[in-house]
Amino acid sequence: MQPFSNRLANAVLAKGNPLCVGIDPRWESLPLAIRRKHDDGTLVGKARAFEEFGLRVLHLVAPFVPVVKPQSAFFEACGPEGFAAQWAILREARKLDLVSILDSKRGDIASTATAYAEASFDVWDADALTVNPYLGRDAVEPFIQSARRSQRGLFILVRTSNPGSGLFQNLVHEGQPLYQHVASAVGVWNRENLGLNGLGDVGAVVGATHPEELRLLREMLPDVWFLVPGFGAQGGSAQDVAGAFRPDGLGAIINSSRGITFPFSPDDVSWEQAIVTATREAVAALRKVTRI
Repeated sequence: MQPFSNRLANAVLAKGNPLCVGIDPRWESLPLAIRRKHDDGTLVGKARAFEEFGLRVLHLVAPFVPVVKPQSAFFEACGPEGFAAQWAILREARKLDLVSILDSKRGDIASTATAYAEASFDVWDADALTVNPYLGRDAVEPFIQSARRSQRGLFILVRTSNPGSGLFQNLVHEGQPLYQHVASAVGVWNRENLGLNGLGDVGAVVGATHPEELRLLREMLPDVWFLVPGFGAQGGSAQDVAGAFRPDGLGAIINSSRGITFPFSPDDVSWEQAIVTATREAVAALRKVTRI
């Protein structure tokens, strides 16, 4: 297996765009046909609906996008059958040559962190994992070591897109907001293992809803992959994310979840075409600012 950074760059170049589709299944938003098929009032039925919908989304977007990002919380909330659904989706993503990011935002220390990492890479077989760095280097280190042993990657929370992110992330220490201190640490960890494209395997999560900060962080971190949430349904535009990219068009993965997977009402019988149309539109918008 090639190093994660090389595989990610190759996937983006092959599809000619940096779009990542977030798989965040919400029961109330699913197509009615799928809900009615599986609605037996149990978590098992809910999980099977999530699996059917998630697999169909993968096949609809696979011709167009390089990356998918299942959000583990929705599957975990369905119990054991939910875990089975998540596993089926990650397995299918690999069969379709899609790079997968397991969005679990893990964060712990020592053997517990190692166990989280091994589960993500050895059990779930995800290509990358989101990680919360709040506990410091000794908490991130087991994730880094595990990722590098299996040629996988990490995306560390740096500047998130939620409205309340500034409560801690904007706190100033030694003349800089906290998120910039985190970014500097990510830059150090990332430079330990750069790929052929000059990008490394420890990326940063940076929200599309902070475009000026996105540009600043790109200047700070020229060799770091960004995972950029907040595009589409959360309000971020293609112009907002333009500053995330290097001059060669690489360096950032732009995530859209609801904007791609739920651009329809549940009773819309043409929901599959709606997903394809939304995907094409997002790809076209991003190509205008990436120059890949």
